Amino acid sequence: MKFTLDDVRSRTYKARDAWWTVFLVDPLAGRLVVGTANRTSITPNQITWGAFLLGLGSAGCFLAADRAWLLAGAALYHLSFVLDCMDGKIARLKGTGTALGGWLDYVFDRIRVLVCALALMWGQYQATGEDLYLLLGIGVVFLDMLRYVDALQVAKVRRQMRRTLKNAYDESASAGGSPALPRRLLRDDPDLDTVLDLDRDPDLDADEIRLRTLDVVDLQEEFRSRFAWYIGVREWLRDHRVRTHLVSGIEFQMAVFIVGPVLGLIVPVTVGAAALLLLFEAAIMYKLWLSSRDLVRALGEIKDASPQVQATAGS
Repeated sequence: MKFTLDDVRSRTYKARDAWWTVFLVDPLAGRLVVGTANRTSITPNQITWGAFLLGLGSAGCFLAADRAWLLAGAALYHLSFVLDCMDGKIARLKGTGTALGGWLDYVFDRIRVLVCALALMWGQYQATGEDLYLLLGIGVVFLDMLRYVDALQVAKVRRQMRRTLKNAYDESASAGGSPALPRRLLRDDPDLDTVLDLDRDPDLDADEIRLRTLDVVDLQEEFRSRFAWYIGVREWLRDHRVRTHLVSGIEFQMAVFIVGPVLGLIVPVTVGAAALLLLFEAAIMYKLWLSSRDLVRALGEIKDASPQVQATAGS
């Protein structure tokens, strides 16, 4: 079977991704995936190793510290990231992904950031004698780990919120009630883990639809009401397959290891990217707090609709 670029786009591209990936990586990575999948037997894990080795090469260039080596290091880092995007695409395209491959990809990514940060900032420290670079190296590693740990925990909390809502719904339904979730909470949101697609699965009965719907509850009503302008921005970004978290771990890495070295502005670019990363992380925490308030209100509405509450009110 010969794969096409359309196959790669439809079967391997994420619904929303980092803007750096969408505009500066996928156009090249997608075409390389077509050639690699059709003409070679290279495995995703081998590509992961290749990306890691290129990352180490980038670190070696950064350590040399002069202008030419910084440009070479930036180029190698970008190529490393292109390969890093290819391994998952080939795994999804061919159905050859493994748990080990996912773990290897994640661990190598973190090691690459660690080694490149230390090499870049140590090289600059050796060249200039400025202690600030040592602090920046520690800061880059810390913020990278903070972002990825935070992302995992936020996703976990969101799933727990919807699980709590589903349990409350099930308990009320099992008691003989017919609780109805407020329609305002049942929005289609690509940030959520599951999307109800009746066109793809038209044989679902009413009970199954209700249960599936609970998995796509959007607990962001209060955020939307406070920031109505955000909806238009989000729709534009969604149309271009870009996620609203505009400065995440990927953009932070690219600023530090590509933009800063290329422009010769390592300190200001790193500091600016760090500030933007923290700003977007604070925005996520704020949205999560507002979502917790939406959850409390939704649980209250389910409780008010339960048979026990209605019986108590009528006695």
